[in-house]
Amino acid sequence: MSVFLNNCGILSVANKTFWGYHTGFYFLISDEQCYQQVRQLRWPEKLICPHCHSEQVIKRGKDDTQPCRQRYECRGCGQRFDDLTNTVFAGHHQPLKIWVLCMCLMGLGLSNRQMTRE
Repeated sequence: MSVFLNNCGILSVANKTFWGYHTGFYFLISDEQCYQQVRQLRWPEKLICPHCHSEQVIKRGKDDTQPCRQRYECRGCGQRFDDLTNTVFAGHHQPLKIWVLCMCLMGLGLSNRQMTRE
């Protein structure tokens, strides 16, 4: 079975008949890959503040609980934000990798019960 991340950050599985294999999708991608893909999709050309849309943004370290999650500060409005600010993934306690894998499995047509098994 070939597994890869495409340019949209979606995990692709060539052979969809993995049901019963318990393939351990959790270990196929890393947290860093997920955050890099979010950054690439969110800011394809240049980093922009989600609050004022200024390009005057600087890095301000990493998150304490999720070290792959980059923090930023806008020099235009002074607001601080991170990779997930103002996204559907913000404010949840599950790691980003879990959300990405769930979306992948949903795209393969698996039910919630099947996803919990994988």
